[in-house]
Amino acid sequence: MRVDLFDFVLPSDNIALRPVRPRDSARMLVVAPDGMADRHVFDLPDLIRPGDCLVFNDTKVIPAQLEGRRGEARIGATLHKRTGLRQWQAFIRNAKRVRTGDRIDFGEGVSALAGDRTDEGSVTLDFEGDEPIELLLERAGTMPLPPYIASKRPTDAQDHEDYQTMFAREQGAVAAPTAALHFTPDLIERLQAAGAMIETLTLHVGAGTFLPVKADDTTDHHMHAEWGRMDAAVAARLNAVRANGGRIIPVGTTSLRLLESAAREDGTLCPFEGDTRIFITPGYRFRAIDGLITNFHLPRSTLFMLVSALMGAERMQAAYAHAISEGYRFYSYGDASLLLPDIRR
Repeated sequence: MRVDLFDFVLPSDNIALRPVRPRDSARMLVVAPDGMADRHVFDLPDLIRPGDCLVFNDTKVIPAQLEGRRGEARIGATLHKRTGLRQWQAFIRNAKRVRTGDRIDFGEGVSALAGDRTDEGSVTLDFEGDEPIELLLERAGTMPLPPYIASKRPTDAQDHEDYQTMFAREQGAVAAPTAALHFTPDLIERLQAAGAMIETLTLHVGAGTFLPVKADDTTDHHMHAEWGRMDAAVAARLNAVRANGGRIIPVGTTSLRLLESAAREDGTLCPFEGDTRIFITPGYRFRAIDGLITNFHLPRSTLFMLVSALMGAERMQAAYAHAISEGYRFYSYGDASLLLPDIRR
């Protein structure tokens, strides 16, 4: 499928550089078979049915952006996937100045040895010393804001709070599951009072989520692996939701991708632990989910392809055109959408 079918023009004024406050006051575009409606995230208790289940990603963003030197050369590193106790794969800025075996000094007593390049275009970094890497990153790292924000303003202390969801518990993500940034304890209480269930799983979001699709055809695009886990108890409770007539609505494309990775052909969910490279484009048959809460995504991105697969490419182009014309705020700190497809099961 041609990648340019998923292109659109987004004015820079629509890109959010800070989240709204309170978090659940963000706008929300509801897209359903009977049309579109402009709402707010705090309206969700009126839109979710009793017995439905919202599924959140409990991954926690680590300060995965590092700035260092290899000799006189400035080197930037964005960690994107853990591969060992003291080893990470990283996207390297100024990578031509780094060779296998080179030592990169990131300051604050943090250094790493460069290993081989991977087929995904990243470099393996082996961190020196005995301290847990989490402590090293707290000293030397910064929050890895997406390029479309980081190119317009520096990361600051406020981002350490803003770029973390209320569910953040399992350290390992280098990008936030941003749809969940809109949720507050008060909103969760209201959802549960309205009869909704809440479940969590883990998918450590990698920096590959920031990368544009450079191929001209989707068949030539290589997805980066991300590690995830859903335990047997969560899978059983989600299967019971559907057996009782409820809907499974993931909050964020990360939750959706793990659910679909864990689903059998008949839609039954199984425990899952490991890597997933699932790439969802139009024509994909969804098995495990009945809707999606998500932010607005980049043009030509794998995530816009995913929502186009769920709702139809023409409908999503119309929805995004409406959102742009109505001043919705896009991307990680932007507004939300509630997508309710006509899925028969």
